[in-house]
Amino acid sequence: MKVGGVPYRAIFTERGGTEVRVIDQTLLPHRFETIRLETAADAARAIRDMVVRGAPLIGATAAYGVALAMRTDPSDASLKQSLALLASTRPTAVNLRWALDAADALLRPLPPGGRADAAYDFAARLCEEDVSRNHSIGRHGLEVFQEIARANESGTSRPGPRAGSKNDINVMTHCNAGWLATVDWGTATAPVYLAHDEGMRIHVWVRETRPRFQGAGLTAWELGQHGIPHTLVSDSAAGHLLSRGKVDLVIVGTDRTTAAGDVANKVGTYPLALAARDNGVPFYVAAPSPSIDWSIEDGANIPIEKRDPEEITRVRGVDEDGVERSVRVTPHGTRAANYAFDVTPRRLVTGLLTERGVCAADQTALRTMFGRPQMPT
Repeated sequence: MKVGGVPYRAIFTERGGTEVRVIDQTLLPHRFETIRLETAADAARAIRDMVVRGAPLIGATAAYGVALAMRTDPSDASLKQSLALLASTRPTAVNLRWALDAADALLRPLPPGGRADAAYDFAARLCEEDVSRNHSIGRHGLEVFQEIARANESGTSRPGPRAGSKNDINVMTHCNAGWLATVDWGTATAPVYLAHDEGMRIHVWVRETRPRFQGAGLTAWELGQHGIPHTLVSDSAAGHLLSRGKVDLVIVGTDRTTAAGDVANKVGTYPLALAARDNGVPFYVAAPSPSIDWSIEDGANIPIEKRDPEEITRVRGVDEDGVERSVRVTPHGTRAANYAFDVTPRRLVTGLLTERGVCAADQTALRTMFGRPQMPT
């Protein structure tokens, strides 16, 4: 995708593919900067501090973290240490574990002298597969959009009031499942970009997504860069918009989807799914296959990350003088519990948008579509 008309990916390489750079998402939307990752520790820090975030991008960054470690020291000890360091960064996104397991399986049998090149090749291949996978999700999601547009035009869409033209598509998102959360295209936003580029009149309701405001700061920023009409709303306004017929469908991403179709995503997804179900609005999850955890069936077994309470008690922004500030919004000494994810049960999911097509959120459908557990290659 483009920033100021210049193509970028969320992670990319320079100098013959050995210098790794990422967009520093902690500075967006007020500043756009890229930073260089020089070591596995840099990659781990970027993941832990949410310089990079989103399950696909976390996996890609971890893969390059291993490559950086192998360039410095390709020994068995270094490989083991880098894998452990990167694995400890964030617990919920399954792409992290799978990328590291695949890197370990590839590199461990190799002689140390061949590990650096193999690790870089693996990371680059993982990134290209992510881009291709997300574009395919976009194509399948576009077909869903087109079906809704035809229903709106014919007057056969769901009963109740609808806002705007019958040819408009009004999408609601949560958090950021855009290209900033992946290598490129995004998952939930991929069909939005394709629909816009093909001339569909599309509008996005962007939920702010407390506590880190990834919707307000990231999704709104990238949609604006692409020229897609969007409106920011508070998280708590979703029910009102859904009940008034102002939303045609909801699309969210996923950090981990179980083999039976339960979905772990940014906290606030579950109540959004409940509101969508109550108002008859389709609720889709963009779920690339590396985000499916075939070892877990029950969403209750997904580890839920609990982050720094200051993400709730403080907010960051830019004042009228253009100075970035962090301010406390709670009484001094207030205790806070910061759960980063929640789990949406499969019964609330209309469908999973995968790179192979739209799939019901249940174990039989997933197994039928993918045949066997999928691992990054």
